[in-house]
Amino acid sequence: MALDVLEAKKKLDSHIRKQRVLMYKPIQVAEILYQYRLDQTNLSPLDVNTYRNPSKRWRDDVTRRLVGRICTSSARFQDNLFEKNAMPPEVISVLAQENNSKHGVVEAYIYFRFLERLSMVAKVAKFLRDQDVDTFRLNELLEIFETEKALKKSIDKVYEIVVYSLFHTVIRYLDVEIELSIKNYDKEMLEDFEEFTQLILGIDSSSQTRKVNASIYRVGVTNAADKGLDMWTNFGPVVQVKHITLSPELAEDISESINADEIVIVCKKAEAEIIQLVLSQLGLSRIKGIVTEAQLIEWYELCFSKYKNQMGQYLLESLRREFGEEFPYTDELPLFLEERGYTKDLLTGIWKP
Repeated sequence: MALDVLEAKKKLDSHIRKQRVLMYKPIQVAEILYQYRLDQTNLSPLDVNTYRNPSKRWRDDVTRRLVGRICTSSARFQDNLFEKNAMPPEVISVLAQENNSKHGVVEAYIYFRFLERLSMVAKVAKFLRDQDVDTFRLNELLEIFETEKALKKSIDKVYEIVVYSLFHTVIRYLDVEIELSIKNYDKEMLEDFEEFTQLILGIDSSSQTRKVNASIYRVGVTNAADKGLDMWTNFGPVVQVKHITLSPELAEDISESINADEIVIVCKKAEAEIIQLVLSQLGLSRIKGIVTEAQLIEWYELCFSKYKNQMGQYLLESLRREFGEEFPYTDELPLFLEERGYTKDLLTGIWKP
């Protein structure tokens, strides 16, 4: 049975609700509709092969301008856009006809929804700018993302930023140093492999030890739904951040999916009995420990009270910097809307906000 416009809009709205702040996939849909509105000879909404790959380029051209970023997710994840549970060709086709008959109304609708998301990002950025070491409260930042519909899908990334900024700040303040040394000293072997040991280990036959500062790193700034670890350290553990309550099944999945000797899980909540089960009965020896939201809040309070002179300002600046990296914002979108002729007057009928 053929879809009507209202049903197609419901599919689009459902898809938008599932997206994180940068809305790469809805923007890709908007650009397919835009290109079809301009030229209907080389693109057929019902034939995904006429726009599957070109639409990625169209999307990236737009997001590069609007937020200085492009989608870096796997090709498979990007192509999920056209599956039945997302925005299949039959839905895009209905939207394309509606869009053409009403002068780009669906494109405008998508971009005004994007403006709504970016406006919330600007609100959080202002919140962080306005805070100082005496006023910042972690629970207030998390509450913004938990209560604002436009930001809720991105709370896991904010959680990751919160964790990284804290861990990085504490490690930096402690000035932790790691020493790398050779236990199996073989002078001839070191001379033969000197280029290797110098390049990979920073050690050679004349200098058999090396000291480096301990560091923690985010794997990457991304809004993809890709699985895997979130942070790694140069002293052992890797960190997996999950803004959900920990379950034995989740802990086991994390342990099996991450190839590391030591794993630290950061989660919203973990009952005492669950922690005991995970760390002992399940035999997941690679899970070194579990950090909960309550502990994060406690540690943040210490940084901004007892240790505010030593760590408070640096931690706040780290939060601001990481937030800006993860959720970029520019002033380009209003100009873009004007150039495309997207006005709120277009949004009538079912497209009215």
